[in-house]
Amino acid sequence: MLTMQENDHLSLLEINQEVIPSVLSSKVAKVEGCIRMYEELHRLKAKERLRQRQEEQEQMVRAAYAQASEQLKRFDELRELKRHQEFQELQEVMEKSSKEAQGQQEKLKEEHRHRAKILNLKLREAEQQRQRQEELERLRKEEGQERLRRLYSIQEELLQLNQQIDPNYRHKDLPRIDLSAYSNRGNQICGLVSGLIRTTSERGFPSQADVASTERALQEMRGLISSMQQEITAALEEKKRKDEEEKKQKQKELEKKEQMKSQTPAPAQQSGGKQQKEGLQVKTEESIMQWYQQLQNTAEQCVAAFSEIGNCKGNTEVRKIKTNLQKAATIPVSQISSISGSKLREVFDKINNLLSGKTVQTEGQAVSVTQHPQGLEFVCYKLAEKFVKHGEGEVSFHHDSAFPIAVVLSGIWELHPRVGDIFLAHLHKKCPYSVPFYPARKEGTSMEEYQRILGYEVHDSKVEEQDHFLKRMSGMIRLYAAIIQLRWPYGNKQGAHPHGLSYGWRWLAQMLNLEPLADVTAMLLLDFLEVCGNALMKQYGIQFWKTMFFIQKSYIPRYDIWEEIPLPKGILTPSFWRT
Repeated sequence: MLTMQENDHLSLLEINQEVIPSVLSSKVAKVEGCIRMYEELHRLKAKERLRQRQEEQEQMVRAAYAQASEQLKRFDELRELKRHQEFQELQEVMEKSSKEAQGQQEKLKEEHRHRAKILNLKLREAEQQRQRQEELERLRKEEGQERLRRLYSIQEELLQLNQQIDPNYRHKDLPRIDLSAYSNRGNQICGLVSGLIRTTSERGFPSQADVASTERALQEMRGLISSMQQEITAALEEKKRKDEEEKKQKQKELEKKEQMKSQTPAPAQQSGGKQQKEGLQVKTEESIMQWYQQLQNTAEQCVAAFSEIGNCKGNTEVRKIKTNLQKAATIPVSQISSISGSKLREVFDKINNLLSGKTVQTEGQAVSVTQHPQGLEFVCYKLAEKFVKHGEGEVSFHHDSAFPIAVVLSGIWELHPRVGDIFLAHLHKKCPYSVPFYPARKEGTSMEEYQRILGYEVHDSKVEEQDHFLKRMSGMIRLYAAIIQLRWPYGNKQGAHPHGLSYGWRWLAQMLNLEPLADVTAMLLLDFLEVCGNALMKQYGIQFWKTMFFIQKSYIPRYDIWEEIPLPKGILTPSFWRT
């Protein structure tokens, strides 16, 4: 190839050739020949240099290619080496892992064999322990059954001893002596023992402490009977000295009663089984009135016993305890219903636990009668009062509700006799016809006060309407009639009903021996017989039908009596307790 300088010379020659005149053609030709030779020489040199440069370039390319090929081979060799190394390492890791896994497996097998040995030992020990436990359980059951038989034996003796107290509750030869404290305490002891047996039966077998408690109760009952007999003996000796004077007084009273009788015979019997005297009376028998007065005295003594709680306006702490105790006593009574037997048992347990000194929950508060020395008396009074209010309120509007209320009260009465006595005192004060007696107006008694004594509600000198009064009286009599025939199904079946059908028969007999009172008598008789007529019929048989004949024929001529007394509507059947 021609260089740039050579090209410049050629261009210069060409220009000169154009300028120089043709006369110089020979010289020019010579020069031109030289130039051409020179150009050819340069061209050949340029071509040679180009060829050499191309060869050099080709050699350089071949060298670079060879070098790149060698480098690629080395790279492939290196990559293959690394792959082989990685494969070898992976193989070594896998072999190592396999060996470790085999070792671990062997170790696990060894541990499994070891654990199997330990488990077999434990199983043998567990079997031996189970056999020992079975033997201990068998011995415990035998001891428990023996203690339970001892409890039943003690309970049987207690009930037999208590039967010795009940007939002497009002001694026939000592009408003025009050043995109610012995009877109440005897019933409490029986109730406590019955509750203890029921509790121990639910949790299994009684403990030795339970047996010791019942034995102490038995000793107390024996001492109670001994004290009662000593008091009766002392009273009989005292009575012998006054016998003549009392006989004269009784004779005068008997003559006075005979003068007050009418000519119409009353076939009903007293609770003692003696035939009623002929003629209708205008006053209730003296023994019943004494019983009525004793109950009123009991209620008054109860009120006096919680005077500190009753008058606690200035003491915030006592007032709070009073409020909580009143709620704990009254709220469960308001929850009594015939929805299901389980719900009724829950209500009963709440009331029983409260009276037994246990802690109960009321509106998120922990409440116990032990929070105040007068707590138990206060709760007994408020609870009895609430039951009567439920009778004159709930039962008067919903007759069927008498039965669930009555069965709960009957069970509480059996375990806590003081509640029953105060309940009767409240009932008699609210409804004197439940005694029964018709209060006479005493001299100096205002009409308003006399209306209250008769059972009417008087507010701001306004006496309640007659239909409302009769409805309240009806509710309380229905509740009373339900109580005397019902027993708490989970109580002590061996003991006597705390206020059974004999009291209802006495009430009916005394009611029929009194001159009937307009509106009140016929309605109360009908309510009473609708509720407990069926139970009285089964208990007294022909005597009951004689009484019904007397009512139909002589006492209430228009009263329609049925040949068969049906079960009252709403009574709690056995299936109720399975709900």
